[in-house]
Amino acid sequence: MNDLFSDSSVREQKLSRADIDGLASNSSPAHLIDCDLEDVNLADLDLTGWEFERCNLRRADFSGTNLEGTIWRSCRGAFATFVDADLTEALFESSDFNNAILRRSTLVSASFRSCKLTGADLSETRAMGATFDETLLINAKIPGYSFHKQTLRKIDFSNADLHKSDFRAAIFEDCSLRDANMGGSRFVGADLRGADLGGLRLVDAALFRGATISREQATQLLSELGLNVL
Repeated sequence: MNDLFSDSSVREQKLSRADIDGLASNSSPAHLIDCDLEDVNLADLDLTGWEFERCNLRRADFSGTNLEGTIWRSCRGAFATFVDADLTEALFESSDFNNAILRRSTLVSASFRSCKLTGADLSETRAMGATFDETLLINAKIPGYSFHKQTLRKIDFSNADLHKSDFRAAIFEDCSLRDANMGGSRFVGADLRGADLGGLRLVDAALFRGATISREQATQLLSELGLNVL
């Protein structure tokens, strides 16, 4: 496989950690296209600026790996691990990382666009400036996150753990907060007219003090709280 290391672009290869080590020794970041890295241990490597396109990353281990400025397009990374990884300014597009573990990772200025993060664990992340757009975060663990003043578009937070998150002055556009755990979260100044608030409990209603909702949402919430609206 000597030809593997002759160019920064690698296509349709099943790669091992040794292969990745060889590519990492080159001067320029690698571009992996349609490659298979399933179950490969890539912990603690320096893959700054690498690009992954249509790669199989299922259960790959990137724990502690430097992934700053990486690009991930149309990848499949169910159950991949990014614990303590540096994903500063990383870009994820049209990728499926359901049940991925990003606990304690650095996501500063990272972007997720049209991704699936169902069941993902994003707890204890450092994520100032991280953004999500058209992304599924169903059942995700994302406590203490700051969405302050962000415009959230087509994000599904259904059943997600969002406790103690900051949604102040956030704008929701075609989003869902249905049955999410929002205990201790802040919504002052938030525009929730574009959010599905189904499943709200009486104990949660006070969280939305200072937020804006529509008349239709107010009627729905009162109905779900057991009040008859005439």
